[in-house]
Amino acid sequence: MTGTRRGGGLLVAGTTSDAGKSVVTAGICRWLTRRGVKVAPFKAQNMSLNSFVTREGAEIGRAQAMQAQAARVEPTALMNPVLLKPGGDQSSQVVLLGKPVGEMSARGFFGEPGGPSAGKELRGGGRERLLGVVTDCLEQLRGTYDAVICEGAGSPAEINLRRTDIVNMGIARAARFPVVVVGDIDRGGVFASFFGTTALLSPEDQSLIAGYLVNKFRGDVSLLEPGMEMLRGLTGRATYGVLPFRHGLGIDEEDGLRVSLRGAVRESAVAPPVGADVLRVAVCAVPLMSNFTDVDALAAEPGVVVRFVDRAEELVDADLVVVPGTRGTVKALAWLRERGLADALAARAAEGRPVLGICGGFQVLGEHIEDEVESRAGAVDGLGLLPVRVRFAREKTLARPVGSALGEEVSGYEIHHGVAEVLGGTPFLDGCRVGEVWGTHWHGSLESDGFRRAFLREVAAAAGRRFVPAPNTSFGVLREEQLDLLGDLIEEHADTEALLRLIEGGAPAGLPFLPPGAP
Repeated sequence: MTGTRRGGGLLVAGTTSDAGKSVVTAGICRWLTRRGVKVAPFKAQNMSLNSFVTREGAEIGRAQAMQAQAARVEPTALMNPVLLKPGGDQSSQVVLLGKPVGEMSARGFFGEPGGPSAGKELRGGGRERLLGVVTDCLEQLRGTYDAVICEGAGSPAEINLRRTDIVNMGIARAARFPVVVVGDIDRGGVFASFFGTTALLSPEDQSLIAGYLVNKFRGDVSLLEPGMEMLRGLTGRATYGVLPFRHGLGIDEEDGLRVSLRGAVRESAVAPPVGADVLRVAVCAVPLMSNFTDVDALAAEPGVVVRFVDRAEELVDADLVVVPGTRGTVKALAWLRERGLADALAARAAEGRPVLGICGGFQVLGEHIEDEVESRAGAVDGLGLLPVRVRFAREKTLARPVGSALGEEVSGYEIHHGVAEVLGGTPFLDGCRVGEVWGTHWHGSLESDGFRRAFLREVAAAAGRRFVPAPNTSFGVLREEQLDLLGDLIEEHADTEALLRLIEGGAPAGLPFLPPGAP
């Protein structure tokens, strides 16, 4: 079989957050693509600080951009129509169809939307409006692609949120898509999680739960078989595969620090350093850290060691310190000062030791911040390491810039409210450089192989390290290899013919109801 009927689909749900929904979805997309199926990923609603800018200037979750790459298609806003970007424990920026429409509290979003900071798109009947938006996006994808593989969020059995759900059983019911529930056996209790997840759903929802997929298994699969047979007897549902545990397969997931490509590269076989020394990179783990995937390309280099830090003494032996992006620039600035990291960064700058600020990290390195938008803190002094003044604008900059630096071509993407006025220094992308302090709003610039190598040579020279960048490291090739590994996992360890039947024909008829069901 080389294809599926037009508009087929599947929802990949999970027993918990971080069960592996994102990577399983990507693996299914890559496996189908290799079979000649024209497939698109979809996540109705995502909550993440890791985002990406599409070619049309829309902001979506990085996980969906990665899944689109797995499917070998261009990512669009249709693939992630609702993105929530947390700004603290109580509120998030709501990005609708790639554009921010306002801030909203969790209670407002999941309960009765509205409020003075919410956009008109969300006032009154918010859940119905959003469900209409996401189902329309899904239908557009179904009209274009042979199959759409949807990713759920959290667990479909979060019964406190079922009434307002638009990403799990809400979208499955609207599209009549079958659901496969992924469970992380590495955490333990996977059979109870499968059973309990199903039994907490209403009869209508349960009728779409086609079966289960065990993820992150270590050991002999034959030891699981009795349990899977008992589970089938208890639920009337099949287990569609047991995916083995593999290090470093979590590419560009939502917000877990361990799930991006740097883990894959550091935990897998990596070529030894080309030069005599390694380079040590310390990334300041600022609050509301966003797009920390920027440093994945550094970790992909043989001889570069990346770690996340939150104490000043951890900067002492670093050859490069990165201040990454953040959804809370003023909050990050205060955090750096409270922990003594601000003084450590100033000392590094005075000593000519490399510091790189990206997006929000670039902003905190400047002289002055005027913020009446994000934190509403007004005028705030920056660290004063770069001659830059930042004013926060209500309209967000979303762009895919291209340019050159250090004699190499560079491309990236921009996601920020802060508008930087550069008053001096040497131009560097859209920012500047003073001594060994560098700043730019461009995310993703280090994925440009030639530029990354040139930048690391500058860092090594300033740090006095005999480090030599590997001449042939290609971040794009490494990413493709990881996506192929995800496709291999599905092809080799899942019942692919049964998955194709689900995608084509929907959930099997007559699936039994497990009491008690949703209240």
